[in-house]
Amino acid sequence: MKGVVLAGGTGSRLFPLTKITNKHLLPIYDRPMIYYPIQTLVDAGVRDILVVTGGRNSGDFLRLLANGKEFGLKHINYTYQEGEGGIADALAMAEHFADGKKICVILGDNIIEGNILAAAEQFRRQPSGAHILLKEVPDAERFGVAEVADGRITRIEEKPAHPRSNYAVTGIYMYDQTVFQKIKTLVPSNRGELEITDVNNAYIAEGAMTFSFLDGWWTDAGTFDSLLRAANLVAQSVEEKRLAEQGAVLT
Repeated sequence: MKGVVLAGGTGSRLFPLTKITNKHLLPIYDRPMIYYPIQTLVDAGVRDILVVTGGRNSGDFLRLLANGKEFGLKHINYTYQEGEGGIADALAMAEHFADGKKICVILGDNIIEGNILAAAEQFRRQPSGAHILLKEVPDAERFGVAEVADGRITRIEEKPAHPRSNYAVTGIYMYDQTVFQKIKTLVPSNRGELEITDVNNAYIAEGAMTFSFLDGWWTDAGTFDSLLRAANLVAQSVEEKRLAEQGAVLT
């Protein structure tokens, strides 16, 4: 399975911070934001990774990440998205890279406490279709919201004013090779974008969508509040790990 990190966009909700750099290059505690989704893929056993970026600061990703040696990789692929077409439009840029293989897609501002190895292994065994990770949250209206019945997702609604569940669709998606044909059938939403929720609902309509729940905390980092929350959560995790290691040494 190959990995795709979507790290384009203008980051307008983080102006003026993003007037001078790409959102995904902003710091989350002690590392740039882009490091976290890449590490999530690496921890899931993915070694062939594409970073989709855009805008004026795209070259900074190459200067920062180079060939991925810091993550134990031999190579990182890069591609450039022109304009603002939404998540599905950015994902379409990965068709040549995917080369008919399964892909794990992660939004560049999604940060998790644990890992997705179990979900990735489950999808590797899945003959076809898609797999997404859900997380129960108190503010589901900010996200795509999944309705679950009898162990299946029946529908995903994008940012509903009155969510029918508290199960947010995290920004981690696993797809087979048909995802690119599905994207080609999409029409822009009222926001003028190709929505990833429409892609997911197409898999649901085929009965080809599976899911699992994400363990540990999860946050995006696309607003001032969530950027701060992400930094605090990472800092707390680093401190807890340090204390645990210190305790292990003392015993």
